[in-house]
Amino acid sequence: MEQTIVRMEGVEKHFAGVHALKGCRFELRAGEVHALVGENGAGKSTMMKVLTGVYRMDEGSIVYKGQEVQIADTRAAQKLGIGMIHQELNLAQDLTVAQNIFIGKEPRGKLRFWLDDKEMNRQTALLLKQMKLDIDPTTPVSKLTVAKQQMVEIIKAISYDSQVLIMDEPTAALSDSEIDELFRMIAQLKEKGVGIVYISHRMAELKRITDRITVMRDGTYIDTVDTAAVSIDRIIAMMVGREIYQPSRPDKQAAEQLENVLEVRGLSRKNVLHDVNFSLAKGEILGVAGLVGAGRTETARAIFGADPIDAGEIYVHGRKVRITGPHQAVKHGIGYLSEDRKHYGCLLDMDVKTNIALAALGRFKNALGFMSDRRMARISDQVIDDLRVKTPGIAQKMKFLSGGNQQKVIIGKWLTRDCDILIFDEPTRGIDIGAKNEIYKLLEGLAAEGKSIIMISSELPEILRLSHRIVVMCEGRITGELMNDQHASQERIMTHATDRVS
Repeated sequence: MEQTIVRMEGVEKHFAGVHALKGCRFELRAGEVHALVGENGAGKSTMMKVLTGVYRMDEGSIVYKGQEVQIADTRAAQKLGIGMIHQELNLAQDLTVAQNIFIGKEPRGKLRFWLDDKEMNRQTALLLKQMKLDIDPTTPVSKLTVAKQQMVEIIKAISYDSQVLIMDEPTAALSDSEIDELFRMIAQLKEKGVGIVYISHRMAELKRITDRITVMRDGTYIDTVDTAAVSIDRIIAMMVGREIYQPSRPDKQAAEQLENVLEVRGLSRKNVLHDVNFSLAKGEILGVAGLVGAGRTETARAIFGADPIDAGEIYVHGRKVRITGPHQAVKHGIGYLSEDRKHYGCLLDMDVKTNIALAALGRFKNALGFMSDRRMARISDQVIDDLRVKTPGIAQKMKFLSGGNQQKVIIGKWLTRDCDILIFDEPTRGIDIGAKNEIYKLLEGLAAEGKSIIMISSELPEILRLSHRIVVMCEGRITGELMNDQHASQERIMTHATDRVS
């Protein structure tokens, strides 16, 4: 049996009013990839933050390489050889690859106050060569793709001689080819005896890359199983502890017999969008598929007025409208949920109540022009009940909610504004299987109420589950349109997405 590097037992952690970890345990062996899974709020991140010294546990023990240790802070974890690659990459964009890797431990010249850039670049080149990466050490990180930046984060962790590497949703923003490259690196690290904790909501990846899986639910440890001996359905059942909603394909007739609420004609932007045309019917969910860089998000941002266009027309309820900024889009009843909800969708340091009211502040003014806190509270409580947002209350700050609940609050913001047209850009990215299915039910419910939805998603099963129609983009153009009937399939979508239409 492989050597056990880390053993955590009886871990307890309390925050204000929340019992986050309840007697949890976790074990990691040398040279294994061990998945840690669970819904948002299950305690995965908290458990790993205890291991990396971000949090101090209230009770429990951590045994590292056979010795019980106290990990007081992140520097202590780093010295032990425990590193973490966060979902939000933590690199200085204006520094070079080498400078990022050696930041805080730069090689010095004979004069100690003088940095030895030549030696730093040489050592970086050796590390990159060891991992078979073709990256110039002197390249500014801002010039790298997200995938390459992630590789730099891994190299940075390796430079500290990390024996434990924690990866939090490492493939969330990667294409298929980039995922293959990441998995190649992971295989190399396994061969070197590095133990890898792999946190992911993508169930298919677990079978491909992991050796064992530990499941958490509601701050408790559920079980640890060998990946080869368990089905994905069994993992999901352990994660959620309840039956999962499985939407069937929608009735294609539902959208065909209704009037168009939105028409886009000839939408163009130099080198980005090329003559984009489509319509959206009342009560329809229109899926937008395509590979990374196909122009899906750029189309959504153009409709919402977040990016300028060179040519094209937009019609709302049959009337031509001019949208040069998001405020005008909102006035015309268009709401946009960005794929980057933390930067563009909500105010993380503000409370739930403020975030729900944000798009419709005018509704909450009293006769004297002051904001009515009572009215904001009443509407916010109603939204929380309607959307089943899990929060201690409307005064809770957004940053303390799980990803799925943050997404619900953002949806609530646009419903409070009473938008008829909703654009969802990657609505379930970084969200666990339980919250994902709640979002599915919510989207279907909104469509049934007459809301019209444009849903951009990189997950083709999601597109096929929810969309009445599907438009496919490639290199800024619409290359195909499919009714979501028995003839629609992932293969047909990918044919259009790669512009291989016969």
